[in-house]
Amino acid sequence: MLIPVKDFRQAKARLANVLAPADRIRLARWTADRVVAAATPLPVFVACDDDDVAAWAEAAGATVLWRPGMGLNAAVLDGIATLAGAGIEHVVVAHSDLPAPTPLAHIVLIGGIVLVPDSCDDGTNVIAVPTRAGFLPAYGSQSFRRHLVHALSLGLPVRVHRDVHLALDIDTPADLDHPIIAKALPPWLQTNPASRP
Repeated sequence: MLIPVKDFRQAKARLANVLAPADRIRLARWTADRVVAAATPLPVFVACDDDDVAAWAEAAGATVLWRPGMGLNAAVLDGIATLAGAGIEHVVVAHSDLPAPTPLAHIVLIGGIVLVPDSCDDGTNVIAVPTRAGFLPAYGSQSFRRHLVHALSLGLPVRVHRDVHLALDIDTPADLDHPIIAKALPPWLQTNPASRP
C-alpha cells in the first residue's frame, strides 16, 4: 500500500473559509489515519517530504519513503519503483483524504489494473497496479480519464471499481455536507460545518 501524503499544514486549503488551520491539520491527519486503517493487512508505505508527516507515518506503523520536492506524480512513480525493487509485485495507491474508505486490499486484480474514480469521475482516488506494469501516474484534473486510457494501452486487464465510499474525498466545503462524510466526521469537527451560514 502506497499513500502519498503532503505536509499536513498545507492540506485542505480549500476549506480555509470554514475550518481554522488547526482543524484542517487535524482533519488531514484523521483522514490519513483512516486510509492507513483501511489498508490492513497490507504493509503501508508513505511517500512524503515533511518531517511531521514522516513522524506521523512511523507512529502509524508505516514505512516512510522520503521524496523531497518531487511532487505527487513523481513521488508515486518513484514509490512504485521502490516497491518493485523490494520484490513487491502489486501496489495499491490511495489518496490520504478519503474520509470513509472501505478495505483496500480486496481491490487488487492479480496481473491487472484497477482504477477507482472519485464521485465525479474526475480524479482517481485509488489505483491498484502491478509494480512492473510501466504504469505512469498522471494525477490532476481529469486524471481518471488519463489513467484509464493509459491503463488500457498497457495490454493488461483493466477494471473500473466503483465504490461509493472510496469515491468520496474531502476537497471543498460542500464535501463536508455529503451524508456519508457528515456521518463519518469526528465529533470535534461536526459542529463547525453544521454551523456554516
